[in-house]
Formats: sequence, structure tokens, C-alpha cells
Amino acid sequence: MSDRLVNILIVDDDEVDVLAVRRAFTKMKIANPIHVAPDGLEALRKLRGEGCEPMPRPYLIMLDLNMPRMSGIEFLDALRADPEHGHAVVFVLTSSRDEYQKIQAYDHHVAGYVVKSHMSDDFCKLASMLGMYWQLVELP
Repeated sequence: MSDRLVNILIVDDDEVDVLAVRRAFTKMKIANPIHVAPDGLEALRKLRGEGCEPMPRPYLIMLDLNMPRMSGIEFLDALRADPEHGHAVVFVLTSSRDEYQKIQAYDHHVAGYVVKSHMSDDFCKLASMLGMYWQLVELP
């Protein structure tokens, strides 16, 4: 089991959803550092340290699919092609129930695909699951 603190990068343009995730982590007493990017382009900049400090490792990415400038699938294309960050653990957290998008996400080796539906209950379940995930799984 890893004793390193796992950083979380939320890539989502919906501020209400980001706030809901933060509240769920607080409610579940999960104090991991949370970083936010409103789209895929900004997320890549944060990971690569373009104009800022690079994202501290280890990290886990929570990714929305429907965003401006660079969609979640476009982000996954760029991320998986990046030799420095291609190994990143990504969970899709989206409102999309589209089967094609789900298949695309899993084709990009995401760790899970979670549909946002019942905000507070599901976000707490998600926070709890992620808390257990990084306690049990060794991240690079």
C-alpha cells in the first residue's frame, strides 16, 4: 500500500459539479489536494508544468467528457500520446450516457466511467471509492 499523498486533478468546466466533488471529499473526510482545470487544454498545461509548477505525483484524474476547447476524448488522445503522462489513472465523471463515448473512453484505458446523476449521494460514493482505490492500488 502506498503512503504517498495522491493529488486529484478535476477536469470539468461545470463549477457546480467541481464544488459537489469538493464537498463530497470534505464530507468523507478525504483531504487529498484537489487541482482543477476547466478543460483539457488547461489540464495538459497543469500536468506538463507549462506556465506553472507541474502537477505533483502521484495523481489521479477525474475527467468530464463534454467541455469547450478540448473535449475529454481529445484530452485522452493527447494524454495517452504523451510519454511523460500517458500512464495516468483517469476516471471519467460525466453526464453523458452515450454508449459510443463510453466505448471511446474505455478504448483510452480509463479506470472507470461514472455518470453524474444524483449529485450528493453519488459524489460521496465516488469519493469513498476513490479513497479506497488509492489506498489499495500502487500508483506510479
